[in-house]
Amino acid sequence: MALLDWIVIAVFFLALVGIILWVMRQKQNNAADYFLGGKDATWIAIGASIFASNIGSEHLIGLAGSGASSGMAMAHWEIQGWMILILGWVFVPFYTRSMVYTMPEFLERRYNGASRSILSIISLISYVLTKVAVTVYAGGLVFQQVFGIDELWGIDFFWIAAVGLVLITALYTIFGGMKSVLYTSVLQTPILLLGSAIILVLGLKELGGWDEMMRICSAVKVNEAGDTMTNLIRTNEDPNFPWAGALIGSAVIGFWYWCTDQFIVQRVLSGKDEKEARRGTIFGAYLKLLPVFLFLIPGMIAFALHQKSGSFLPLMQGTTGEMIANSDAAFPTLVAKLLPAGVKGLIVCGILAALMSSLASLFNSSAALFTIDFWQRYKPNTDPKKLVKIGQAATVVIVVLGILWIPIMRSVGDVLYLYLQDVQSVLAPGIAAAFLAGVCWKRATAQGGMWGLIAGLAIGLTRLGAKIYYSNAATVPGGDGNLFQALFYDMNWLFFCGWMLVFCLLVVFFVSIFTKAPSAEKIQGLVFGTSTPEQRAATRASWNHWDIIHSVIILGITAAFYYYFW
Repeated sequence: MALLDWIVIAVFFLALVGIILWVMRQKQNNAADYFLGGKDATWIAIGASIFASNIGSEHLIGLAGSGASSGMAMAHWEIQGWMILILGWVFVPFYTRSMVYTMPEFLERRYNGASRSILSIISLISYVLTKVAVTVYAGGLVFQQVFGIDELWGIDFFWIAAVGLVLITALYTIFGGMKSVLYTSVLQTPILLLGSAIILVLGLKELGGWDEMMRICSAVKVNEAGDTMTNLIRTNEDPNFPWAGALIGSAVIGFWYWCTDQFIVQRVLSGKDEKEARRGTIFGAYLKLLPVFLFLIPGMIAFALHQKSGSFLPLMQGTTGEMIANSDAAFPTLVAKLLPAGVKGLIVCGILAALMSSLASLFNSSAALFTIDFWQRYKPNTDPKKLVKIGQAATVVIVVLGILWIPIMRSVGDVLYLYLQDVQSVLAPGIAAAFLAGVCWKRATAQGGMWGLIAGLAIGLTRLGAKIYYSNAATVPGGDGNLFQALFYDMNWLFFCGWMLVFCLLVVFFVSIFTKAPSAEKIQGLVFGTSTPEQRAATRASWNHWDIIHSVIILGITAAFYYYFW
């Protein structure tokens, strides 16, 4: 890192501090101010925050690393970002009418209090143990690689980078609330986009162009059927990414993440009205088309450069003892080896922006879940200003838990990161089933939604337990004749995700059939066909032909992407 790089980083932090100080001067007297930014966010702030919150370590390390190891396989999860449009066009009206702050609160309005508690607990545990932990762990690794520092003041630089990242982000999240998350995203998003675009251009220039990357990667076979790294659609016999499973699994996970997860939806709830919220999702969907090119393609470029030189990526010891290329180091290695002084500082600012924005969103969403779904629920007469203080205290607790989890993450980081997509694939179906049935079917009952969530949680925990047990068992009992093993371990994780959604929907259906239907007053405005004429008129007035045109353009680009990389 040259002096010019440090100057660029210093300017970035000064701009960040300026925004945070401005936000802190705004009045935040109640939960709406603190957790939803006063519900006056514009579509630019909403879309930028959706994108910046989404881009975290799973992109800087995971997506680039998957590009370097398996090519286009993981692009399904990114290109399914078009599902943000479903959030804007389908769910925003229901969420807006319900006047909720959190997704568990919406389930209580639609079903019952037990459903709210179940979803709150699932969300909080998954945030701390997966999203916060992985982002912090990967952030430490990224900066250790980019800065090239092993120790500082006699301390492992990993700890300095990881803990520093958490503390800086926590400070502005605690004092600034949702507004700090929204407005720092407006600064961070263009820096992240510009920095990543520079990496893409310089990487292609170093390699010899797009055609050279496609030539090298298309020569690498990834399965016995002859599919290559550049194939997005792979044979159904592929052990990891069969095409049917990839389409189904990524759609289920995508629906859960983009339409029902507090982490994303909270940004939309902060919109001043339906129009701004919907346009924010359209803007976010445009931005979400970019990560494949900004992170996954650079991973493939790093792989191609390694194939040509034999020494571009650092080596690591494989599972059988041989030395192999460390694919997870693809993005930071491109930063360290290709960028000139000044530009490297800009990229570091982009990486900081991604990690800090993602962490800030996690902290704020977790604090909102605890404060609104637990504290306010059981102490409804709490003073609004005290709720803000409780939210800040909850953020501190979540920060401490994230730091305490770092040593465990570091000791089992590779395993946990490997299981991260598995965790999401078994978390998503039960929640997706409850929301789908709740919004689309008037007859779905409180008991039906609740038991759909419980079934999803039970099956998901069983699947994760089976994977941990059978992955570490010296001998697998029962072999191919063991039905439990065949269902909960041997079945491809993507097909399992699809069948799990079907099962949870069936649970909701059958329990609802045998329990009392909800009253018309209970579901009014929360289910298709129950809106009042005034509500329908307000929704219709919130969009025009330009919103439709932009949505069609996004879907067209998605289809073209699938066609090109088929």
